[in-house]
Amino acid sequence: MIVNCVYVHVKNDAIQEFIDATRRNHKETVKEPGNMRFDLIEKEGDPSRFMIYEAFESVEAAEMHKTTTHYLTWRDEVKGMMADARMGVRYNVIEPGDRSLW
Repeated sequence: MIVNCVYVHVKNDAIQEFIDATRRNHKETVKEPGNMRFDLIEKEGDPSRFMIYEAFESVEAAEMHKTTTHYLTWRDEVKGMMADARMGVRYNVIEPGDRSLW
């Protein structure tokens, strides 16, 4: 299992649009067979900074996500909303190792 933490800094005038677009992406991503979690988190004290926490069963599932229509639509839709380039960091899950515990 792997986790991607995607750090996003959004322009102040695009915060709600970004949230709306990411909610649409979330609703479809959680339906993907290899997806275990997809959380949108806003930084406390700075509503322009977000983290998207994605957990997938495998590297292949995470890569497949990047080919879906909903992800490609989201990527193109939010591109102009970014104050800085988004940054993704991939982690390997150690615990819980049993999918049923997620």
